[in-house]
Amino acid sequence: MTLLELKFLAPEHLNAALELDQACFGGLWTLEAYQRELDSPNSDLIGLINPFEPHSLLGMGCVWAILEEAHITILAVHPQYQRQGFGQALLYGLLSVAEERGLERATLEVRVSNDAAIALYQKFGFKTAGRRKRYYKDIGEDALVLWHGGLAQPDFSQILASWEDQIQTRLARCGWKLEIALCGYSANSPLTKK
Repeated sequence: MTLLELKFLAPEHLNAALELDQACFGGLWTLEAYQRELDSPNSDLIGLINPFEPHSLLGMGCVWAILEEAHITILAVHPQYQRQGFGQALLYGLLSVAEERGLERATLEVRVSNDAAIALYQKFGFKTAGRRKRYYKDIGEDALVLWHGGLAQPDFSQILASWEDQIQTRLARCGWKLEIALCGYSANSPLTKK
C-alpha cells in the first residue's frame, strides 16, 4: 500500500498547486490567487500528497466559509490519478472542514457536461438547486448549482464517518492507504488554524 496524506496545503505546495491547476483547468488561478487562499482566514485549501514526494500534489480542493455556507470553489485530481477515489477523499475533506467550522450548508457550481463530477456530488448528498447560463464563459457552457443543506444536522458526523470508511475501502482497492490530517482548528475559534 502506498501512503496518501489528506492535509491542509502550505506555502511549499504553491508551485505544485499551480502545476495541478494547469493540468486540470488550463490555468484557472494564478500563484497569487493560491497564496490569497492560504492567507485568508475564510478559505481552506487542502490536498492529497504522497509523503515520499512531499512537493507533489495528486489532488486539491478549496472551500470558502461565507456566513453559514461552505462554497466549494475547486476540486481537482491530477488526470493520472483519476478514477481511484481521490475525488471522494477530497470532497470528504472539504465537507469535514466545513463541519468543523460549524457551517450549515454547502454549495458549488459544476459544468452541466461533467457527468462524473455530478455523480460524485450526488453520492455525497448534493441536490441541484439551479442553473447558471453560460457560467463557463470560455466555452459558453452552463453550470449546475448544487446544494447540500445537511451539514448542521445532528447525524452529519456519523454520515462523515460512514463516508470515510467507504473511501478508505475504495482507496485500498487501488493500493492506497489514506492518512487524514485535517484536525487543524482550535475549539475556541473555528476560523483559526493551529
